[in-house]
Amino acid sequence: MAVPYIGRLAPSPTGLLHLGHARTFWIAYERARAASGKLWLREEDSDPQRSRADFAVAMREDLRWLGISWDAEIRQSERVALYRAAMEKLLLDGFVYPCSCSRKDLQHATQAPHEDSDDEPVYNGRCRFTAAPNATLTPNTNYRFRVPDGETIRFVDVHAGPQSFLAGCDAGADFGDFLVWRKDSLPSYQLACVVDDAAMEITEVVRGRDLLKSTARQILLQRALGFPTPSYFHADLMCDDAGVRLAKRHDALSLRAMRDAGLSPQDVRARFPEQRSPDA
Repeated sequence: MAVPYIGRLAPSPTGLLHLGHARTFWIAYERARAASGKLWLREEDSDPQRSRADFAVAMREDLRWLGISWDAEIRQSERVALYRAAMEKLLLDGFVYPCSCSRKDLQHATQAPHEDSDDEPVYNGRCRFTAAPNATLTPNTNYRFRVPDGETIRFVDVHAGPQSFLAGCDAGADFGDFLVWRKDSLPSYQLACVVDDAAMEITEVVRGRDLLKSTARQILLQRALGFPTPSYFHADLMCDDAGVRLAKRHDALSLRAMRDAGLSPQDVRARFPEQRSPDA
């Protein structure tokens, strides 16, 4: 018997949704609809310093205006106890260690990383070798996941094709020990995403291909926590006229700005380029 399709939209209320978001969410919506499946809306508001209520309202309004509907909702800010329980399991099983590195190294830990802007640098493992082991979650402490040094994480993306990323602590690795818990008792993006995808029984994750490396990290967390790994569809990114990947700073290309300019949902969707094949 086939497993029912369960997908999700995962916007962050840290700015207005732009054309790139719209296209990725539209792909997620259409894939769920084509499979006669269920679609969640997950508000990724785990960082109270960056999340805003007015952006949360705007993103729902703009998604509905575009023609996207969903079946159920959750908010990450209401689920911190679940993330803490997962973190305590990782700590008990020896997958994480305390890290005393600087605030600059940790400032993006709750954000979805993007390879061309704020992806975590490869960590050199300093605290891996010097931190004292502990079996309980210590307040005011940051924690990193201990990656299998030298292991290549492989998966086949539904859209982007075969992928491989080398984990380790040297400059030749694609990623190193990554942050999973912050000293202000908040989970990293990677941990919250994995816990939620498992709890929501997500069967396919649709998101931008700037998060391919995050998938490798999340597969390691799924293994450590005993969670299943869903399928992944990493959509092509949209760029502005200068070739720069669209971001929330592109106010003129926000859904709200295009709505205010008199564009219809059909006009906006007509701007979505076709997805390329992995061999293109």
